[in-house]
Amino acid sequence: MDWSLRACARNGHVTYRPTEVALIEGLHAETPIGEAWKCLRCGAFIPGAPFEHGPAALAPAVLHDRQIRDRLIIRFLAVERGLRGLLVWFIAWIVWQLRSSMESLVALLAKTLSAIKPLADQLDWNIKDSHLIHLLNDAVTSSHQKLTWIFIALAAYGLLQAVEACGLWLMKRWAEYLTVVATSLFIPLEVYEIASKVTALRVGALLVNVAAVIWLLWTKHLFGLNGGAAAAHDDVPSGREAIEYAIQMHTTVPSP
Repeated sequence: MDWSLRACARNGHVTYRPTEVALIEGLHAETPIGEAWKCLRCGAFIPGAPFEHGPAALAPAVLHDRQIRDRLIIRFLAVERGLRGLLVWFIAWIVWQLRSSMESLVALLAKTLSAIKPLADQLDWNIKDSHLIHLLNDAVTSSHQKLTWIFIALAAYGLLQAVEACGLWLMKRWAEYLTVVATSLFIPLEVYEIASKVTALRVGALLVNVAAVIWLLWTKHLFGLNGGAAAAHDDVPSGREAIEYAIQMHTTVPSP
């Protein structure tokens, strides 16, 4: 798939007329139906006047093919991390409620989640079969002090997921490193959960995390893999660089 063409089909082309005469020649063409200007994203010549004009230094930043695909995948991971963070904070809130309750964690979860039981049944999620929930329950019933530490740990993990989500959505490289490290550390817990009962939801979540780690490590050249930072192409062309990049893109100029 040509992701640049797909992006242009969805969002429209990006044509720009620089004030520098030397750069206009590579972006402008005459066609049987009039002038056409080269799209800075996909390289196609688009009939009509350019959408924007001005100095080359002010040309818009433009993502290209692989960058567009990578952004889509990374933002999918960002949404998944955000939802996971909300779920962890929800469980942290439940644990906090236990500070003033004599109920077991399993009982309180069962009561709190009764409203969404049909959805839980569809996802094949039974909290009574969760090893992790039972471990938390044993910790709660054995010591109230552990309850506070469990709440702090859950709140911190939820915050970590939120930070990952924000950083990934903004396409920050540090967030990619953070996601790889944090996800790798928590994969053993997911395997432990699967050991209690194999469900499509748990297996799917594990596969998503493993695939995310491998994809980020290799595609984003993290920790020196696949050529390292020198091979990374995360910089988005903008200004004169975006124009020169578009000029170099191979495109057949329509015959007048």
